[in-house]
Amino acid sequence: MNPPPANRKRILRTVLTVVGTVIAVLLLRGFGFTTYSIPSGGMENTLFEGDRILVNKWSYGLRMPFMAQWGYHRWCSSRASRQDVVVFNNPAAPGQPVIERREVYISRCVGAPGDTLLIDSLYTVVSPEARFLPEREHLYAYPALREESVRALLRALSIPDDGLKGKDDSVHVRSFSRYEYYLLEQTCGEHVFMRPLQEEERGESKPLIVPRKGSVLRVYPWNVTLLCNTLVLHEGKRAEVKNDTLYVEGRPTQHCYFTKDYYWMASDTGFNLSDSRLFGFVPHDHLIGRATLVWFSKRPGTGLTEGYRPERFIRKVR
Repeated sequence: MNPPPANRKRILRTVLTVVGTVIAVLLLRGFGFTTYSIPSGGMENTLFEGDRILVNKWSYGLRMPFMAQWGYHRWCSSRASRQDVVVFNNPAAPGQPVIERREVYISRCVGAPGDTLLIDSLYTVVSPEARFLPEREHLYAYPALREESVRALLRALSIPDDGLKGKDDSVHVRSFSRYEYYLLEQTCGEHVFMRPLQEEERGESKPLIVPRKGSVLRVYPWNVTLLCNTLVLHEGKRAEVKNDTLYVEGRPTQHCYFTKDYYWMASDTGFNLSDSRLFGFVPHDHLIGRATLVWFSKRPGTGLTEGYRPERFIRKVR
């Protein structure tokens, strides 16, 4: 028995509404905004593990999907700005030739095309004034047997417990700002049992120019490997380093030419190395968009009714 005409119309409207909603969501996700979950604490105190963020795909021009079929195309292309929190594909994954299928990273842009950065021997950007900011976090080690004492101190001083940054059988490592460590030091007095981790000798700072489209950069001993990797991974060149000399297409050279805009990305926490110190320059064609909003946040590993961070809901990313 066939349903009455009125019922058929209602069913048809319902089906069309559902199909239209699905199509609208897919179009919005593919051509407007998308969401990602923050998997680690590498961007604290800007983003926390468990944050869900909204990413604007039009921030640097819309990168067209289906790159495997159509190649790379971007509408209304524009450059990322310094201090943007950027979502991008892993630039050091040659095993996956389709860029959009590579692992996704998030970092802060600290170097735009054409910028000159001051770096140390570990490729960390040197900011002489930043190292003295009270918000800057440093690593501190203490005996593993004192873990309960540390947790009690954090509770007593209302210092957020961000978890361990490293450990072995005898030593635990946590990060604290200068002010937080000052509070711990004042409380413990002469019996303070934490010690700053000694940073490696980083040597003299060197200038590093971030390549921009059409630029020619001079090759130096401190940037030769970085430039060589960039030419191989992103410029399609055959390059190698022999005895600190760069060879491009079999010829020694002291200058490199670049056909793309590049960026230098850095994590907000210095001990997280999932940034340009690990994978080098990030090409413009790897950019997905700018993180604009934390729309939801929940501590990982918590139950259905706990761990929510409502103070982070609908929070602008800065």
